[in-house]
Amino acid sequence: MQSDLTIDAAVSGVSPRNAKAEVIAEATSERLHGLDALRAGALMLGVLLHATMSFLPGAKFFWVVSDNQKTELLGPVFFVIHLFRMPLFFLLAGYFAHLALQKKGLAGFIRDRFKRIVLPLLVGWPLIFTAIVAAIVLAAWVRNGGSLPKKPPPSPVFTADSFPLAHLWFLYMLTLLYAVYISLWVCCKRVGILPHVKKFADMLMPTLTGWAGPLLLALPVALALFYTPYWVSWFGVPTPDQSLYPGRAAWVSFGMAFGFGWMLQQSPAALPRWQRRWVWHLGLAVLLAGVCLYLTSLAPQLVPAVHDDSKLIYACLYAAAAWSFCFGLTGLALKLMRHANLTVSYLADASYWIYLVHLPLVMAFQALVSRSEWHWTLKLAAVLLATLAVALLSYHYLVRFTFIGKVLNGQRHAGHPQPAQA
Repeated sequence: MQSDLTIDAAVSGVSPRNAKAEVIAEATSERLHGLDALRAGALMLGVLLHATMSFLPGAKFFWVVSDNQKTELLGPVFFVIHLFRMPLFFLLAGYFAHLALQKKGLAGFIRDRFKRIVLPLLVGWPLIFTAIVAAIVLAAWVRNGGSLPKKPPPSPVFTADSFPLAHLWFLYMLTLLYAVYISLWVCCKRVGILPHVKKFADMLMPTLTGWAGPLLLALPVALALFYTPYWVSWFGVPTPDQSLYPGRAAWVSFGMAFGFGWMLQQSPAALPRWQRRWVWHLGLAVLLAGVCLYLTSLAPQLVPAVHDDSKLIYACLYAAAAWSFCFGLTGLALKLMRHANLTVSYLADASYWIYLVHLPLVMAFQALVSRSEWHWTLKLAAVLLATLAVALLSYHYLVRFTFIGKVLNGQRHAGHPQPAQA
């Protein structure tokens, strides 16, 4: 997605009344490049996440490709990425949504989000799903020794309860959250309580963005996970990738992250604090994630958690780890990315397209190497490099300078395609 991160847009959310406020606003505008890079990183990590899945023990029970080499070493990689990636993405999505609303106005915001989120979902899903089906057929052909099995797998039923959104569920969830928060914003504005709501949020934010913020924000998420029936705790928050009805845990986890990001946009003083404390927050996040892995296993566990005190303790640790990662990684990104970087900006623009198209590519390349005798490290590297190469080349020559790039990124880059400098 093309960044909305201009100095004017950043300052539009702040009305400085004194020199100190002006300094905070200026510092925040400079550091917004870090948030843009972080959002791109959250999307790009999805490629690594899915690339590891065919090498995880028990992959045949939850993934379309099961490699002939398995390793528990990739379990923590998947576990940690899955733990924080989507809460972080929705936090940033809420931040940028509020920023875009202030910059574009209500009508402009709705047009922009329809073009860049809803339209790619409606147009892209049939194409992506068809490509995924082709990858599944290829995987079955490889698994069956070069011929298709006589009995085909059951076809999806395409009902609201069973709809294969696949990885595009995040666009669907974003659309729902936009609808909820914009409706609330409009209602509050029309009845005249929006200033009071903002004032109340301003009172909460110093506490929620402080040292104990991750623990406080974790409590509702932990309770939602605890009361999720048949919760497979190793896989964290159940995502609505196979249904049009997001579960309670998804609404609470992702909805809270989006709303917190929305409020964070009007609390710029929080960002410098996170930058100073990133070591603390990341250290706590790694510790809590390690404890969660110790309580479960390095390898995926497909058995639902027993509904007892240990389930509640695990849910609290898991949710606190996710929020600590959000705080720590945001602070680290702000520290490292104070100024624009051409390579990072290019990858940030490309990341949306890469995430949209990566899943069938990952599946296909996983299938092609799944029966080879290469070491799993070489296979994983091959899957990652091949997927990123195809995705980046297609972005540069088919998307960046075309109307597709304008739809996805908000603008079309001028000039003729040149070899990517990234």
